[in-house]
Amino acid sequence: MKVNWQGVFPAISTQFNDDGSINYESNARMLEDLIRDGIDGVIALGTIGENASLTAQEKRDFIKHTVDTVNGRILVLSGCTENTAEAASTYAQDVEKLGVDGLMLLPAMVYRGTDREVVAHYQTVARSTQLPIMIYNNPVGYGVDINLEMTAILAEEPNIVAIKESTTDTRRLTELQSRFGDRFNILCGVDDIALESIFLGATGWISGLTNVFPRESVTLFKLARAGRIEEAREIYRWFMPLLRLDTIPTLVQCIKFAEQIVGRGSENVRMPRMTLIGEERAYVEQVMKQAMETRIDLDKYNLD
Repeated sequence: MKVNWQGVFPAISTQFNDDGSINYESNARMLEDLIRDGIDGVIALGTIGENASLTAQEKRDFIKHTVDTVNGRILVLSGCTENTAEAASTYAQDVEKLGVDGLMLLPAMVYRGTDREVVAHYQTVARSTQLPIMIYNNPVGYGVDINLEMTAILAEEPNIVAIKESTTDTRRLTELQSRFGDRFNILCGVDDIALESIFLGATGWISGLTNVFPRESVTLFKLARAGRIEEAREIYRWFMPLLRLDTIPTLVQCIKFAEQIVGRGSENVRMPRMTLIGEERAYVEQVMKQAMETRIDLDKYNLD
């Protein structure tokens, strides 16, 4: 199975009303804005989408709404974050029927498996669905590193087609390419090493801050892929204080607060998360203020 997952993929937030219910109208507006600004696809119900804070039915309802709103204009991938392989397989089958284009699959939550158990989890889910699957490898966040030997076993599953590489070690991209050639689409999953990852051959970028500044993200990606290094670096230097917000424990709250500041959503989150206060809140406000005051005129790059 071959896919062509290239470009910029915001990991979208799940918008909530003040009472904690899902605000589908706000999510629809967000999707329309992102599509207008040139993104290539979205990851729904990833970490930023607060997957683990939604009920099983809410997850399916949210995916259906996302697929229906997008209506084939861009790719829609769903995060899959479940506690067991059985639950993950059932979820994969359900969202396949709802029309998603692929699955971003995490290791089983709560229990940190051995290498053998993690491989078996991925194999079980992959064999339960026809959907193309992206491995989400984030040892920093989830304590499991899907290493090269594990990846070699998973390469035997034809519908495991991509890797969201989030080890934060850019050497892993080269190791994956050297070992597996073009067997997998490899997408960067860490915002503050995005430019380095693109230069090293990442085909795409799954990003949190792209929700806030999609045009800058798309322009950065296109410039980097075109080899226009100095121009890409100009945007990257401007972007870096914001991109750092994607790498801290409160990344969801930071990104949703930044979305609110620019009028792209609400900072409302579900517990156990709570909205930012004090110094954390003031820092995001300061970084956003600086970014807005020094925002780059993207038209000068003539990418059309």
